[in-house]
Amino acid sequence: MTARMSADHRRELVLQAATRAFARSGYNATSTDAIAREAGVSQPYVVRIFGTKLDLFLQVFERALERVSATLEQVVDQVAPAAATGTEPTPANAPQRLGAAYSALVRDRDLLQVTMHGFSAGGHVPRIATVARAGLGRIHETLRRGGWSEEEVRDLVARGMLINVLLSIGAPEHAQDGTALAGLTHVTLGVAQ
Repeated sequence: MTARMSADHRRELVLQAATRAFARSGYNATSTDAIAREAGVSQPYVVRIFGTKLDLFLQVFERALERVSATLEQVVDQVAPAAATGTEPTPANAPQRLGAAYSALVRDRDLLQVTMHGFSAGGHVPRIATVARAGLGRIHETLRRGGWSEEEVRDLVARGMLINVLLSIGAPEHAQDGTALAGLTHVTLGVAQ
């Protein structure tokens, strides 16, 4: 006898399938039909559980941003607890530890691509822009809690965005090709030239 899958488990499977589909094709080019095929369920089932494609994308995008925020919070809690209270300075290697944790996280290409597509789609879909702003705001608050100045937080976020771009375009896989981008890839991701 086959055990019946719980509604929560099916919902999670659809969210995972939607993450893969949106990562591959972005918000605009991904249909609920494609998500249903990826999940092995019917398109009406996807709509019944999540409503519109936009509602589903927002859940996928929010989950991705929450993973990023949680990863950064872990590092900040490890390296900068005293800095947050003002009793000690933030350790000098804290930015490198943040960068390493973030780089490891976004090597999950689906997470990376969903965040990139979300930030991009926010330019023309107001509800996506709202989620993007809230997510980036949480990241900003987390980094500020680590004791960094506004300028240092800006630089940390800018480094994260650079990491996103380099990974999105496959720069690490081509760091050995002798391209002009190899140096930037090396200094940002530590990929050998």
